[in-house]
Amino acid sequence: MNMLIYLIPIALFMGGLGLFGFLWSLKNGQYDDLEGASWRILDDEDERPRP
Repeated sequence: MNMLIYLIPIALFMGGLGLFGFLWSLKNGQYDDLEGASWRILDDEDERPRP
């Protein structure tokens, strides 16, 4: 039972850290273009001249 005194604050801190990271990524626009990456992978890049 003494271990819970240490584990509960550590778990709360790690949860808060994860929440902070998620909110930071929302603020910086990480989730703005959800479909762009899926379309870029299908692009053949044939329109660009090859050296």
